[in-house]
Amino acid sequence: MKTYVSKNYTPANAWDALDIANFSGTSVRLHWTNQPYKWHINDGEEVFAVLDGTVEMHYREAGEVQSVLLNTGDIFYASIGTEHVAHPQGEARVLVIEKAGSI
Repeated sequence: MKTYVSKNYTPANAWDALDIANFSGTSVRLHWTNQPYKWHINDGEEVFAVLDGTVEMHYREAGEVQSVLLNTGDIFYASIGTEHVAHPQGEARVLVIEKAGSI
């Protein structure tokens, strides 16, 4: 049993992560960031839950760039093959659930 207070997590570098759990090849990680990530495609599904802050998630759908603004409590699901990039609006903390070792 362990409790995590996400607002207390601020590592030295953007997108550093605190490993919460790893089960059956799935990782659960808490990320802090104040910088955009990079366009990427995960090698599995990904669940991206904003715990604190606001994140603009850009993704490609049928070759067109779309975006959605995620506020605290919002969740973005990226299916296999979804190219996407997260752009925090200031500081944000996000819980990411994905295949272990995914980028």
